[in-house]
Amino acid sequence: MIKGSTRRLLVGLAAVAVLASACSTGATTAPATAAPATAAPATAAPATVAPPTTYKIGYSNAGGVGNGFREEQVCTAKAEALASGQVSELTVIHQNGTAAEQLQQIRDLIAKGVDAIVFNPNDAAALNPALTEAKTAGIVTVSVDAYVTDPDTYNLYNNQVEYAKLGAKWLFEQMGGTGTVYYMRGYAGHPADNDRHKGFLEVLAQYPNIKVVPNNDGVATQWDPAITTTLINDFLSSGQYETIQGIWTSGMDSIVVDAIKAANKPFVPIVGADLGAFVKQLLDPVGYPGLVGAAVTNTAAVGGAGVGLALKLLNGETVTTDPTASQPNTVLLKPVVAENVTDQGKALLKSWQVDGLDPNWPLGLQIEGYTTYTPAQAVACKGPND
Repeated sequence: MIKGSTRRLLVGLAAVAVLASACSTGATTAPATAAPATAAPATAAPATVAPPTTYKIGYSNAGGVGNGFREEQVCTAKAEALASGQVSELTVIHQNGTAAEQLQQIRDLIAKGVDAIVFNPNDAAALNPALTEAKTAGIVTVSVDAYVTDPDTYNLYNNQVEYAKLGAKWLFEQMGGTGTVYYMRGYAGHPADNDRHKGFLEVLAQYPNIKVVPNNDGVATQWDPAITTTLINDFLSSGQYETIQGIWTSGMDSIVVDAIKAANKPFVPIVGADLGAFVKQLLDPVGYPGLVGAAVTNTAAVGGAGVGLALKLLNGETVTTDPTASQPNTVLLKPVVAENVTDQGKALLKSWQVDGLDPNWPLGLQIEGYTTYTPAQAVACKGPND
């Protein structure tokens, strides 16, 4: 296992490789020399294979426990750690907490002597003191699902600004550019939610005849099924539902659809994420007659991809980053929107479906170049020390 100054040198070399866009060099071979004349006849020595380098990795998720996206994210991290064959131990801290509590989670992982820490940040800047401590200890740090401002941490996440823009534009166009939207956001203060809010407002500014309730700040579902259920049921029983023409959700879509159906209300156009349950609803005109909607991809495979990125950095491999991202050292994933009002859109939704997947999980299970596990391994949710 690589520790201390040796690992810090390796991390430094990886950073140089990224900036120079050149692969690290392999080992050199010494020139052969002739054996002395008096040497005994050579005998074939048994071939030896150096054992693969393995690492200890820590994973911190401090929010959204029970949410399908977060659960899948942790499972893909476990699956990649196992499938890679390069992780001897994966320590997962998966519990709801504040940014201050996640700061302590990262410090606990540092104390365990891990080689890399992959984490879904609760705040863009609040974790920086612990991330600096990790750098001092020679530990690679990778933020997934949202970015942090620490300049030495790599970020790998879905383009959340674009995610919101794609869904909002589709919804406003579906409404004919006029009407009222119920705006249901995610986890208040989370960087991904902040980015989505930014994207939503950017598109809203282009549609002056679209109004938002309860206001332009929306309501926070906390990406929690129970909170979402309460919010939509209260909204339906209040009579406000009859005043809207569309709903924008931040991944709590199927819960909203089921609540509307249970209340025996006609559907309004709705935007959500590529969760299995929502996509199934969009493709079921018999069970959900009149449902018009669109799903925007938001792959939870960033968990596994974060482990894959950490291993690349530990191994000194070159990582291609996005120069257009708001932060340095960022791998930015592009979302796609698919709706159920055209044959092309329905075909795309059908192509996303995965047999045996938890209906509350997003359908994008793999990220090319960063994950190596099979869908079955992700569903199994087993790490190297489980």
